[in-house]
Amino acid sequence: MKMIWIIFKKEFLGFYKSPLFYLIAFLSTILLSITFSMGLQNFAMTISNSMYQMGVSSQQMNIHYSVFLQHLSFLNLMFMFFVPALAMRLIAEEKKTRTFDLLLTSPVESFQIVIGKFLALFSVVFSITLVACIYFVISRRMFEFNWGPTLVAAFGILLVGAVYCAVSLFASSLTENTMISFSLGIVFNISLWILGGLSEVFEGPISKPIFEQISLNQHLQGMIEGVLKTNGLIFFCSLIFLFCFLTERLVESARWRA
Repeated sequence: MKMIWIIFKKEFLGFYKSPLFYLIAFLSTILLSITFSMGLQNFAMTISNSMYQMGVSSQQMNIHYSVFLQHLSFLNLMFMFFVPALAMRLIAEEKKTRTFDLLLTSPVESFQIVIGKFLALFSVVFSITLVACIYFVISRRMFEFNWGPTLVAAFGILLVGAVYCAVSLFASSLTENTMISFSLGIVFNISLWILGGLSEVFEGPISKPIFEQISLNQHLQGMIEGVLKTNGLIFFCSLIFLFCFLTERLVESARWRA
């Protein structure tokens, strides 16, 4: 645990000394503020004009579906691109500057390196998610709503962000070129959603249930509805473990080559 903490602390402080982190934090705050304010304004107009409009659905009258889920969906979209940008420096950039070779020759296990770097990256995702949740607190002053579904949905997006962290860290371990690492991370993240979307294409009695079980969207959908399911938690944790394990194997193979 001591070595994991040392690596985590090093990478954690490295993020907060990086101009890229502050650029991403600034862009995230600006984009989230704009989209949330627009969504909240549209929702307020829908509520005020509901008595004059016909055919307004119950979901349009629910702030959780009309505003919060759109807000969290946009946060998920940002994570898909921002997390690979943050992860590319963790291994790929260290390989390029040869500081990774020093880390491999130090008395630290490969899994400690991976876990420390993963937790540092996840801490950034966690902090941005907390910032996104501040908007819910602000809207509480204007509208009454149930906190339960909103917090479960935010927790679901946080788990998806953790998956992006593991996948992007794996992409960073594949190369020493930061731009290739960034591109691979985006491709892998998008591929996870495309793979799950195949359940809508294949209607076979065997293939469809398989693709549904490996679909990020299917497992996230329950959390969006405010339902926390065990199989969803197992699925997200399994994905995180899988890509962290693959990264550890690549780090260990690099140690042997070194």
